[in-house]
Amino acid sequence: MKKSGIPLTLMILLSWFAALAWCDGDIIRSVHVLDLMIRDYTFKSVDKNFKTGTAESVKLPSKLAGISVDTVRFRCGSLTRYGAELKEFHLNVGVTVHPCIERVMLIRQNMGSNWSSIYYSNYDLSGYQLVSPILGLLAYNADQDSNSSNSSINPFQLGIVSGDKPLTIDFTNATKLNEGTPLCASFEGDGRMTVAKASENSPFVCVAKRNGHFGMVVVDSEVDEYNKKPIAQWKVAVGSTIGAALGAFLLGLLLVAMLVRVKKRSRMVEMERRAYEEEALQVSMVGHVRAPTASGTRTTPTLEHEYINSHLN
Repeated sequence: MKKSGIPLTLMILLSWFAALAWCDGDIIRSVHVLDLMIRDYTFKSVDKNFKTGTAESVKLPSKLAGISVDTVRFRCGSLTRYGAELKEFHLNVGVTVHPCIERVMLIRQNMGSNWSSIYYSNYDLSGYQLVSPILGLLAYNADQDSNSSNSSINPFQLGIVSGDKPLTIDFTNATKLNEGTPLCASFEGDGRMTVAKASENSPFVCVAKRNGHFGMVVVDSEVDEYNKKPIAQWKVAVGSTIGAALGAFLLGLLLVAMLVRVKKRSRMVEMERRAYEEEALQVSMVGHVRAPTASGTRTTPTLEHEYINSHLN
């Protein structure tokens, strides 16, 4: 009997090591880790003797603020015979729980708009935008472990499969959509997301064959402002600062270019003026001084006595 507990202990330790690999301090990046934390807080907070079939709200710590959790416990046979309803989830008659010994604990999650955003980093939502919070319905074993000395509960995960009628998830009060056609998104445990049309009679009601996590999406071009990824204020501030600095730098380059062009143009005008003056009045060097000189084509001077003799003759 003791040996049977060793693999179970190893499985729990391995799951927590995997969970720690996806945590960075208090930042939770994995939806699987988030499910494990909600499960543990739920089993610790509820009374072990709380009434079967009665839903209870679960109080989560401040680091999980924004997530709404409710839980209820059923006998597996009663759940199959009568079905159940837990907030947005409706389980029709004929649902089965695998594997189930006697009791099952259902945990309903509403991730809210903030926590739902981590699904963007865990699933490929290319071309789609969430227009509702993620709603989850998970099932765990609620039977006491007979191999444990203190008769504690071993909360391993169970699966719920619908019968003739599917499970339904009502997003009427959870979706804020101004325009566009809502589609039902199912987030599988293997990292895949599947999209399907909503119910024909109710555009905000989704159907499913098994439990899991669900949301409503629209194609990216139709999304409204409800659940666009929020931009952190520090990113806006840094972007504005960089943009202002780049603008100032480009403006400075433009001013420098204008000054250089004006100075170059002034220099060309001065050179043309000097060339014109030197062409009209030649300049020669007298010692170390530039001095203007007359042209060499002046009339030859005539002596006075030569002028008198020419007139006497």
